Amino acid sequence: MNNERNIRRTVLPSGLIVLTERMEYVRSVAMGVWMRAGSRHEVPELNGISHFVEHMVFKGTKSRSAQRIAREVDAIGGNLDAFTGKETVCFNVKVLDEHVPTALDVLSDLVLNPVFASEEIARERGVILEEIKMDEDNPDTLVHEIFTQSFWKDHPLGKPILGTRETVRSFEQNTLLRFFEQRFLAGNMVFSAAGNLEHDSFVDLVAKHFSSLAPGSVSGDGLAPNVTPRINLRNKKSLEQVQLCLGVPAPPIADESRYTTLLLNTILGGGMSSRLFQTVREERGLVYAIYSDLNPYRDTGSLCVYAGTSADRALQVIDLIMEEFRRLKNEPLQPGELRRAKDQLKGNLLLSLESSMSRMSNLARQQMYFERFFGLEEILDRVESVTEDQVMAMSTHLFQPDRVAVTLLGRLDGLRLTRSHLDC
Repeated sequence: MNNERNIRRTVLPSGLIVLTERMEYVRSVAMGVWMRAGSRHEVPELNGISHFVEHMVFKGTKSRSAQRIAREVDAIGGNLDAFTGKETVCFNVKVLDEHVPTALDVLSDLVLNPVFASEEIARERGVILEEIKMDEDNPDTLVHEIFTQSFWKDHPLGKPILGTRETVRSFEQNTLLRFFEQRFLAGNMVFSAAGNLEHDSFVDLVAKHFSSLAPGSVSGDGLAPNVTPRINLRNKKSLEQVQLCLGVPAPPIADESRYTTLLLNTILGGGMSSRLFQTVREERGLVYAIYSDLNPYRDTGSLCVYAGTSADRALQVIDLIMEEFRRLKNEPLQPGELRRAKDQLKGNLLLSLESSMSRMSNLARQQMYFERFFGLEEILDRVESVTEDQVMAMSTHLFQPDRVAVTLLGRLDGLRLTRSHLDC
């Protein structure tokens, strides 16, 4: 139990972990069933099956049609949703506190009793194939996808969450049922809830609804991926801009240096006052969008810079990014720069925990990655403790020329990019 945040944890006999955080000042309750496995846990021939199953549970259960599921949730003003990530799948619902029993009944039915009807599989296959096309038509999404597949080449972490046209077309009822039986196990799940609820009575409700859930768990994440720092140039003549994604390996999600990395990312490209935004957009006018972001996983991570610019300016943008990498490694931070980054990061962290849905997600992720719960003061103290020397040391560790990977997507018109351009 975490007294500061009123967090409680119960493990049911089946192995299902139930977490709650009481928020007496709200009228809502957010609930989520989290799977400890995502697309990185798929074998190559089943790439995309986690996402396919996530879609299919909404298409009917043993007692509810897809239409009835939608009507029941709408009738109580709820919001039912799901998403698939590289390492997790989440099925969630947010409702008023008085509607928790109804919402829990629907959510548990989805997770425990999907039927995977053949006609629905055929229909949803078409939906997901269109989703793949939509991502391919979105240049920002596509350049990140190409970068990821190249960065973690030949590893499940580099495979697309949606799967490929070939794998999605291959999924049939027996394949989905077998996958469901292997993955939807009590030891592979966390049930997280936050809002105006009482732990013991909520646990009793969960235990009742999930009594049929089989015990057991799935094996680990497999081998950590090796990074392939390639220069990848991809022509797409239909684009007006060149899309740029440039990245380096970064620490995993639970690494002790994570707060240093978060502050480094904030200084580099984490907002309108960041170095990249101010230098590349505001001072030079070379881009409309430029930012950096962290993608941490259980055993690895990446720090990536994204920008969109014209083909004749792409090399200049890369040069400016490399210049910022060098400055972070070799020059002291500007006066007040670390202070501003700390205040920005602390504000972002606190604001991200204002809703019951965000607290529900935070609970589940802390359980899955840390197996403990951090109080807000502890997090803020860890941010405050980071020094300028630690930020410079992390910059030196991350920004190594032979580990920089780049993907350019667009009308490249003979653009040439060599390793010499990535000297940082």
